Amino acid sequence: MNRLSREKQVTVLNALIEGCSIRSIERMTQVHRDTIMRLMCRVGQGCAHLMDAKMRGLRCENVQVDELWSFVGKKQKRLTPTEQRAGELGDQYIFVALDADTKLIPAFLVGNRNGENANKFMLDLQSRLVNRIQLSTDAFTPYPEAVENAFGASIDYGQLVKTYRSNGAGRGRYAPPEIVSITKTVVSGRPDKKGISTSYIERQNLTLRMQMRRLTRLTNAFSKKLSNLKAALALHFAWYNLGRIHQSLRVTPAMEAGVTGRVWTMKEIATLAD
Repeated sequence: MNRLSREKQVTVLNALIEGCSIRSIERMTQVHRDTIMRLMCRVGQGCAHLMDAKMRGLRCENVQVDELWSFVGKKQKRLTPTEQRAGELGDQYIFVALDADTKLIPAFLVGNRNGENANKFMLDLQSRLVNRIQLSTDAFTPYPEAVENAFGASIDYGQLVKTYRSNGAGRGRYAPPEIVSITKTVVSGRPDKKGISTSYIERQNLTLRMQMRRLTRLTNAFSKKLSNLKAALALHFAWYNLGRIHQSLRVTPAMEAGVTGRVWTMKEIATLAD
């Protein structure tokens, strides 16, 4: 990676954030896949530090939170007892928070879908905000306690509860379940019921799956190491916040939120590997 020119690094990183697989980037750029992975991990670690520093003192109003399923190495049911104890392989969930107004991603976390990580994620989100927010989540059981521990009474919090049923797609076919009903529940504070929604964060989940090849379902492009998944996510969110002009906002989410006054280039992102 250290021998790659800056232009070649930018080309590789642009391909990664556009959803190309490692092998296809190797074929297009003639850069070995191991070099691509080392570059991604180095830049991803730099992006994680950059985001941690930049996403502070935020004034968000309407924050939506959701979790996105993925897996590392193999699916949970295939793990041996030793692999289950190690916690590096199997199902991993990506906790993501999104400001519905600016489309900024102020915080994310990768880990098991449990109360410990829900608490850790809400504490991290709270530490980045300077004002009272309205928060919307799904019906994940640990959320109310995690929100209470992180925000106390200084929040307007509502849950959007969706009820599903199978649509009977048949064996061997993949199809999402059908939504039967949607219920909005006030958990704490005085949230505006019209604003209790997870629509924007669910749309962000689609963006994430479309632009990260390792999150594409039913392929063999999944992450083989947890560190690779974390680095790829940090790269994606840093570029999404700082460098990618949002189609409806006409600026980047970070510019809309007042975090920065300019569009970051991929060349600047690439320097984080140095």
